[in-house]
Amino acid sequence: MKPHTEPPVVGGGAPLMVALPKGRLAEQTLELFAAAGLPLPGSDNGRKLILESAAGTLRYIMAKPSDVPTFVEYGAADLGICGLDTLRESRRQVYEPLLLPFGYCRLSLAAPADRPENPLRYESQPRVATKYPNLTADFFRSRGVNAEIITLHGSVELGPLVGLAHLIVDLVETGSTLQANGLVETRKIMDIQAVLIANRAAYHLKRESVEQVINRLQAQLKQLENPSRKVYDRNC
Repeated sequence: MKPHTEPPVVGGGAPLMVALPKGRLAEQTLELFAAAGLPLPGSDNGRKLILESAAGTLRYIMAKPSDVPTFVEYGAADLGICGLDTLRESRRQVYEPLLLPFGYCRLSLAAPADRPENPLRYESQPRVATKYPNLTADFFRSRGVNAEIITLHGSVELGPLVGLAHLIVDLVETGSTLQANGLVETRKIMDIQAVLIANRAAYHLKRESVEQVINRLQAQLKQLENPSRKVYDRNC
């Protein structure tokens, strides 16, 4: 790899802690970080949960996706990447400096395909299965519907199939899983994508380092919008 010519991320004596959600979002995040010239974790980390970059200026926490906002709010991580669904459901108090161009999907209400399509305001205490009880309760409350929210942690589509729930609220990307289980999307609740979040104190106390990460990511995103403009060497 070519050495990166941009100045290194300033650590101020301590590395920036970045919480990554295990799985595809982490892979996409590291691809973006590499393209932006940000230090990546060293190789051969095995099953370690805290990964340090070669220069020691960034340290990555490999976390369960739903835990990322908690790590960031409490200052265990200075920055984090998660989906907007995870962040809104958690209700954690963090800064949101940058939306990222991946992790696209939507949070939607779905029902059995053979269920009569009635306006929500006419529903009488529907049972709704979901992994997102807070967002689901907010959605129905805003429409004056007294729904019974049933929190599940596995396949939410099972709810209507076994008589546990009348409706579900879940993430939808292509809709193929809904269709395979006899369900149809009836209303979109919110659009989802990945977001960079920052601890409020770290944003000020480590401002130089935090802003350098944000600025490099913003520059790379502008380059993606305009490929003819080279901002950073991708072979960092």
